[in-house]
Amino acid sequence: MRRFCSGSRWLVPAASLALGLGLGAGLSKRGRQPSQLGAEAEGLLSRLPVVPVVAAATTTSDLAARGGVGDSGDLAKYGLPGLSLLRTRESYVLCYDPRARSALWVVEQLNPATLSGSSDRAACDFRSDDSIHEYHRATNADYKGSGFDRGHLAAAANHRWSQKAMGDTFYLSNVAPQNPHLNQNAWNNLEKYCRSLTKYNKNVYVCTGPLFLPRMEADGKMYVKYQVIGKSHVAVPTHFFKVLILEKSSGEIELRSYVMPNSPVNDKIPLENFLVPIESIERASGLLFVPNILKRTSKLKAISAGSNLKAITAGSTT
Repeated sequence: MRRFCSGSRWLVPAASLALGLGLGAGLSKRGRQPSQLGAEAEGLLSRLPVVPVVAAATTTSDLAARGGVGDSGDLAKYGLPGLSLLRTRESYVLCYDPRARSALWVVEQLNPATLSGSSDRAACDFRSDDSIHEYHRATNADYKGSGFDRGHLAAAANHRWSQKAMGDTFYLSNVAPQNPHLNQNAWNNLEKYCRSLTKYNKNVYVCTGPLFLPRMEADGKMYVKYQVIGKSHVAVPTHFFKVLILEKSSGEIELRSYVMPNSPVNDKIPLENFLVPIESIERASGLLFVPNILKRTSKLKAISAGSNLKAITAGSTT
């Protein structure tokens, strides 16, 4: 799937990541419908060509109206225990995971206009997201003394066009505990690379999120284990992903998808070594990233490890 430097002390064993990700079916086998995201999905969401499928409706009234909880809606009359939490801001769209105290995914749109401006990062402060119930939101105190950085999912430097847009990236709902070496080196390089792609593409859509991958323990069984930090028990991902959707001026669309372990990574390792098939991330995350992409282009290129191109047309793979 990827080429790792043999014996490198910087990376988790490649075998455990490969087991966690697995190989998915071809893109040409997708027959998916776009997600129904509810009336609150406004702003940036309306401008995005694709967003990951959310497996729940936005409101109980939506469910009752569709007859999904009985004709009279009796099962939902006192409210349902939990639904996917969608947040739209000037700079990104986010789907929140209350259990992990972080996002399932964050989608942002990059182009030369979003990267230009006089916004000042020093004027921004990390803060709790008051739109999330207090039981389920992270605080700055959770990160203090934890040994982890407050790692942006939608990067602050991607949104220099507006001070508010940059400031919105400092909500802790857009943050996950990240190894400091990874955050400040290899992951930072990947973020810079995403920005550089705006020079050659009409738009660059970036979807970022955490992964919690299994690994084999001494008893030969597979387990999903992760640390939690702070009184809020903020989940520490085992890995992070980025899925890039590149819109060419020609109308062609290109996919690139990356996974990095949440541990120190040698920043001299080429980024292409972290390319994985998008299906691998879909299997590991429970998300479907581009359910309607073949409705928007007659030709799609997915770049996998080693810069191998897989050209995809509706109904067939070549």
